[in-house]
Amino acid sequence: MQQRGTPPGTLGSVVLAIGQLGRGGTEGQLVALAGGLQARGIEVAVAALYDGGPYESDLAEMHIPVFRAGLPTWRREGAAGLLRAVPAFARYVRWLRERRPDVVHVFLYHAYVVTPFACRLAGIRTVVAGRRSLGNFKEGHRGLLWLERAATAATTRVVANSDAVAADALRQEHLPSRKLSVIRNGVREVFFEAAEPAALPHDRPVVLCLASFRPYKGHRVLLDAAALLASDGLPVTLVLVGEGGERPAIEERAAELGLRALFLGERHDVPELLAVADVAVLPSFEEGLSNAVLEAMAAGCPVVATDVGGNAEALGETGLLVQPRDAIALAAGIATVLNDRERAADLAAAARERARREFSVDTMVERHIRLYESLISAARR
Repeated sequence: MQQRGTPPGTLGSVVLAIGQLGRGGTEGQLVALAGGLQARGIEVAVAALYDGGPYESDLAEMHIPVFRAGLPTWRREGAAGLLRAVPAFARYVRWLRERRPDVVHVFLYHAYVVTPFACRLAGIRTVVAGRRSLGNFKEGHRGLLWLERAATAATTRVVANSDAVAADALRQEHLPSRKLSVIRNGVREVFFEAAEPAALPHDRPVVLCLASFRPYKGHRVLLDAAALLASDGLPVTLVLVGEGGERPAIEERAAELGLRALFLGERHDVPELLAVADVAVLPSFEEGLSNAVLEAMAAGCPVVATDVGGNAEALGETGLLVQPRDAIALAAGIATVLNDRERAADLAAAARERARREFSVDTMVERHIRLYESLISAARR
């Protein structure tokens, strides 16, 4: 909270709020931001509105308190959960009122449509809401858009993590541009450090894909591209990291195509996996700003990605972009990297430099602090 004797606009405390603390990309960004703020002497607390998760232990190691609001989720509990919603929301309001943070920054839809109203009741004036992905999930759902717009009216500033996400928010939500800022994701320092390559078979080129198994992540296109490469005399080892509902079907399809595909599930040794990879591939049909792409850049691993969302913003001229849903184009991009090692090395070196310059956690944290302080100053005028 604001310290006595500090000038207006000085940031004393922040609450970061999110639905749950599972091992997701946005959750990881929240933890990195929390640690960066704390390291700069700012008091930080985290609110998990619906569930906890593995990242609670990371926050505990940094002595950052986590408040579990215990709000019900409609998908899991349905109408029965409404009986718990009111007392849980009231607890959340009381906790916010007791902490009196200078800024509340809330991440992801289910949290940012609840928290601005709680902040109003708690007397908190500065509320920031993050936009971390394209809003395709809201298309055709008027209720979701109505609730979002109502919450945004009670929000001080919306922060997108890429120009592509910002443009999507302007189009879909009809946000006034003055209410929108862009602060891109930050890559943790561990990805810039030299890592011991993971113990994986390397008699073939290793193609690494870091993505949850969801239809829009494009794994089927990647499998088709790998089959094309094999038919052209360039068999590869696919290393697929992640979990999700599509995994069984993707495993079955890989077997049908006769591909060598290693399904590793969730892993915590991603730097080591990047160190052994010859190319990192993201075949998504949509993206906000991909942490997987940024991490590969920082690790000096050549990247082939689809030209969707913020991928072009991330890579600039330091990777290869191909059209989505096009296995032939994806195979050609992968082959280019694997067959021209000199070009691949040049791209990887340029990507690493770009990641250090534009996408470090320090840069991300400092940009958030500058935004928070400007909003505090404006609120106190």
